[in-house]
Amino acid sequence: MKITDLFDNKPIVSFEVFPPKKTAPLISIQPTLEELGRLRPDFISVTYGAGGNQQDTITIDLSKTIEKEYGIPSVAHLPCINFSKSEILSILKQLKENGIENILALRGDINPDIPPKHDFRYASDLVSFIKENGDFDIIGACYPEGHPSSANIEEDVLHLKKKVDSGVNHLISQLFFDNDSFYRFREKTARAGIDVPIEAGIMPVTNKRQIERMTSLCGATVPEKFKTMMAKYEDNPEAMRDAGIAYAIDQIVDLFAHDIDGVHIYTMNNSYVARRIHEATASLRK
Repeated sequence: MKITDLFDNKPIVSFEVFPPKKTAPLISIQPTLEELGRLRPDFISVTYGAGGNQQDTITIDLSKTIEKEYGIPSVAHLPCINFSKSEILSILKQLKENGIENILALRGDINPDIPPKHDFRYASDLVSFIKENGDFDIIGACYPEGHPSSANIEEDVLHLKKKVDSGVNHLISQLFFDNDSFYRFREKTARAGIDVPIEAGIMPVTNKRQIERMTSLCGATVPEKFKTMMAKYEDNPEAMRDAGIAYAIDQIVDLFAHDIDGVHIYTMNNSYVARRIHEATASLRK
């Protein structure tokens, strides 16, 4: 099933998971998938290994498992910075053979230990290539506060428009902790002529190290309200977990009230957190 069709009954709710480490078998993530499967999200996306490796098929294997064993549409992440065109063609072939119709097309993070290849400089290049070489539903990433490498949010929205014009059917935002930043971003994209659905990316933060790492990667602003919560509970793991869940629920309640297209929850493979959020917000979509 192509993800774009799901937005006919918006708002949608989706989850993101990451494959187990190379040293762990695929079956090690099964308890997480079983719990997430019972929540019946609209789809589950699967991240790609850091640096990328054409021979590493675990993202494809896990996406197939989600579709075949749990009956939930899957989205396979596909970064391009470390792949040649021939390698991407091979991956597209594998995706098609495994019945995976949905791709999150990404540039990917630059790994200082892996020299990037030069066939794809931007995600928009990958989007155009996928469009030319297969019948896939293509999803793109977006940054409510602007990509860290962009000069400003206006420049970033122009780049995003190019990506959408290249063939992206819907967008998933990076995490944010201030809903107003998402609403401002939504207004800017509308003025730029971007008319595809945009899911709001929400990460329930359960420990201080997690927030420090993620904000450094995506440049999300941390509001004073969030900082106060962290300072109060960072030395109490259980309280920090529950406070992070409560903060995420508060964000989602407000987002649904503002008629967003959907919410994409970065689960960090924590099915307990996903379940708590689902139970608190399920009725809001009816």
